[in-house]
Amino acid sequence: MKRDSGAARGCRKHLAVVALLTALLTTSLSAQTTAETSVADRPLSHALQDTATTPIGQAMASLVQLHPGQAGVVALADGREAFAARMLLIEAATRALDIQTYIWRADSTGTLMFEQVRRAAERGVQVRLLIDDNGTAGLDPILAMLDAHPNIEVRLFNPFKHRHFRWLGYVFEFNRLNRRMHNKSFTIDAQSTIVGGRNIGDEYFAAGQDTSFSDLDVLAVGEVVGAVSESFDRYWNFGSAVPASTALVKTTPMTLREFSEKTQAITNSASSAKYTSAIARLPLIQDLLKGQVPFEWTKAELVADAPEKVLRPKGRRDSRMLPNLVAILGQPSQQLDIVSAYFVPSRRATKELGALAKRGVRVRVLTNSLAATDVPAVHAGYAKHRKSLLRAGVRLYELKPTGELTFFRRARVTGSSRASLHAKTISVDRQRIFVGSLNIDPRSIILNTEMGLVIDSPTMAGQLAVALDQISPTFAYEVTLSKQGRLQWIDTPEVTHDQEPQTSFALRVLVHMLGWLPIDGLL
Repeated sequence: MKRDSGAARGCRKHLAVVALLTALLTTSLSAQTTAETSVADRPLSHALQDTATTPIGQAMASLVQLHPGQAGVVALADGREAFAARMLLIEAATRALDIQTYIWRADSTGTLMFEQVRRAAERGVQVRLLIDDNGTAGLDPILAMLDAHPNIEVRLFNPFKHRHFRWLGYVFEFNRLNRRMHNKSFTIDAQSTIVGGRNIGDEYFAAGQDTSFSDLDVLAVGEVVGAVSESFDRYWNFGSAVPASTALVKTTPMTLREFSEKTQAITNSASSAKYTSAIARLPLIQDLLKGQVPFEWTKAELVADAPEKVLRPKGRRDSRMLPNLVAILGQPSQQLDIVSAYFVPSRRATKELGALAKRGVRVRVLTNSLAATDVPAVHAGYAKHRKSLLRAGVRLYELKPTGELTFFRRARVTGSSRASLHAKTISVDRQRIFVGSLNIDPRSIILNTEMGLVIDSPTMAGQLAVALDQISPTFAYEVTLSKQGRLQWIDTPEVTHDQEPQTSFALRVLVHMLGWLPIDGLL
């Protein structure tokens, strides 16, 4: 399973064996590094302010002056676009590169991006990499190598004390390790940023692996970039962001030769050549290369949890972004569209969505089907609310695991045997849209830290609405109630299922049993 909010997955997977390993853990942890360092233990740093003369700053200057107080935004809906845009922006950087992410894979795209970052540092770019430690498995030698470069600093958010058997940490530190930094931002020269739902890895960039995620990012320039940089600084200088030099003190760094051989093997592979060729033909990438990005200029506002959210067992309510997000999006009067890879509404949220539908608001939710999800336990938390939502008039769509998925017009998931939804976006009245890392589930709302942009964009909000208009039955099942009040899944106009489609009896039984457990707060 590869759930983006992987802390919950790790907890469920390992708690069954922790009692057997307590004695071993006690010895192992005593020799490891601390989970936090005080501010006094490492230097503070902040995003650069004098970057207007960088190539990116100069290229954007005239446009920014024409649109004071606004942001230029463009959706990155295709995974290949999202990868290429990041690589091109790193190449264009001359002063600074700040990357904050939950997962960074040591696969083809992840390795190539590490190499691009290293090259930027070689030409003098100051690089700050902030990665949640739950998403760094197998990366310690590479991270130690990068951190040794004078122009690169790596920090691990909420790190595991034991590097080789991380899951042992859940025995004594479950409350701490269960809370993760799920934010994603990618900021170049303090002038341009990418914010959204994608981590860094092949499945997020449609790189031809077994499973591809349909996801959404936004490339933004203008005033909102400063807010993203301020948020990054707040996390970077927070006590839970531990320097790699401290967290990886016993790690032997990968040699530059070993890393070069690894990247060269990827670059020379047939699959890499095919992927690169496909990227070169993408219209948006051609626009980026020509400096003719089709920005939409509008109001965009950052919403983000404070890093302090991870400190307390129940979180600090004043550190949560959700109230601010709800206030900025506004009360729907006509339509509410929700796309959430992991959708586990609380009883209160179920009632509120139902109340909106009963007042005549068109409420639609797209999430993963049981066959498409990568975490059945999350589906169990969602499944128990389906009938209540449907009875109230909420329309439910569940993504099919097969076929070509079209999302936001340009998105394509092809070359993979399985598709899965990973996007997190909310649209109100076809006027405003949220794009970010927040799932509608207890983990995102209460446990993890999240971020995203709220954009006044009838264009983007309308594109989401059109996508949902067209998503069933080609790409998703519509879940409905039969005359007898039983769930049914509309596959095609001629085919309706009375069981979760494309799933085994054993999997359905497992999900049903998981639904009995009081684990919704971990999902």
